[in-house]
Amino acid sequence: MASRLFATKPIKSIMAEAAGEGEQTLKRALGPINLVTLGIGAIIGAGIFVLTGTAAAQFAGPAIVISYIIAGIGCVFAGLCYAEFASMLPIAGSAYTYGYATMGELVAWIIGWALVLEYAFGAATVAVGWSGFVASLLGFFGTRLPFNPTPQISMVLFGHPLHAQVDIFALSALIIITAILVVGVRESANFTSAAVMIKVAVVLIFIGLALAFAFGHWQHMLTNWHPFIPKNTGHFGQYGWSGIMRGAGVVFFAYIGFDAVSTAAQEARNPQKDMPFGILGSLILCTILYIFVAGMLTGLKPYTTLNVAAPVADGAAAIGVRWGVLLIDVGAIAGLASVMLVMLLGQTRVLYTMSKDGLLWEWVGKLHPRFCTPWLITIVMGMFAAFLAAFFPITLLGELVSLGTLLAFTIVCLGVWVMRAKQPDVPRPFRTPWVPIVPICGMLVSVALMVSLDAPAWIGFGSWLIVGQIIYFVYSRKHSKVQRALAAEAAKAAR
Repeated sequence: MASRLFATKPIKSIMAEAAGEGEQTLKRALGPINLVTLGIGAIIGAGIFVLTGTAAAQFAGPAIVISYIIAGIGCVFAGLCYAEFASMLPIAGSAYTYGYATMGELVAWIIGWALVLEYAFGAATVAVGWSGFVASLLGFFGTRLPFNPTPQISMVLFGHPLHAQVDIFALSALIIITAILVVGVRESANFTSAAVMIKVAVVLIFIGLALAFAFGHWQHMLTNWHPFIPKNTGHFGQYGWSGIMRGAGVVFFAYIGFDAVSTAAQEARNPQKDMPFGILGSLILCTILYIFVAGMLTGLKPYTTLNVAAPVADGAAAIGVRWGVLLIDVGAIAGLASVMLVMLLGQTRVLYTMSKDGLLWEWVGKLHPRFCTPWLITIVMGMFAAFLAAFFPITLLGELVSLGTLLAFTIVCLGVWVMRAKQPDVPRPFRTPWVPIVPICGMLVSVALMVSLDAPAWIGFGSWLIVGQIIYFVYSRKHSKVQRALAAEAAKAAR
């Protein structure tokens, strides 16, 4: 019986689901540009506007550029593995489905449950950041609200008094995003494309302004870049090469989201060709932008002064661009809105696929008769993320999101290696180069970044996985289509 826990889902079954048509299937409405913008929409967010300065000031100094390169290389290894799977198995389940096809049901369930951390908790984290930028933008224009956007409420839970701030802006943002997702994937993609154009334009304007300043003040830039790798203080992670690695673990959060492109595989018009383009294209473009922003920012201001709420805006202000705060606020608002949308899109598509496999309740996979979107679970997950964003202060959620993502990366990289060994003849429109070197490197980088995170995050992550295991053994295992098929075969053989 234990061996059934690692029963894999047949490739033929997955391909049949991916090729399905009708009212209860997802619409294939996304082209290559849509997929790239979805990836950029998920990647560029709070990381580039906030984490760059924080990680430079506390861990790496100007060498934060190297931290971004290390994190980007780690993501490229994982991205190549995602691209092979997404072209080979063009279905909405992403890492969950890849794990199901290679390492079995229990591993797949763990990945799917971990992806809830990445997407739903990530959307909640981003919503709180979005709220802060909206408040900053209103303050820039001197607007005074007739109400308190974060009123405090008190409640009694299990006999204990609780006090929480209700973030109305964050709550409202997620409600609007949820409505857009219910209406349809094409509308969601159009919204994301518009938001991506705004925030990429803002990032390019900042880089252009910084380069123009650098050519006239080169000595100023060189002074701030020296020493490029500050001497370690004697403690692990405080400058030096250990600080660069710690910085890579922190700014990795800025890359989270490119894997969400793979969750839209079942809605891509030509997934075999377009999925690798969308995943790798968005990842490479964002890595280049991150390196430029990090390099310019640490040249404009001493790295020790960058541990502030809006370091990129401060950098623009430092070169005399008084509207820098406005520029960054607009870019961040557009950027974070698209991140919320893509994260919730990815979350609902993974849960939709898990429901179709029998691991979650049938209503989770129910599609809207008109919009052909998994509308019920979209509303539920939107409310869940809104609840987290509205009532809870965001502290460990960033690291929890990173842990969930890195676990998925590790298993996807391992899955490519396993699949090459077990089923070498399966058609692969895109092939990850240098297997097993690339998958091994992807796993090593992911595990190294996981180890660099704090113990409280590991405790929270472990607790989350335990809750998931309870759901699996109480409900999912009994209703799994794969388990039922195995039981039917065993009963037939016993006759």
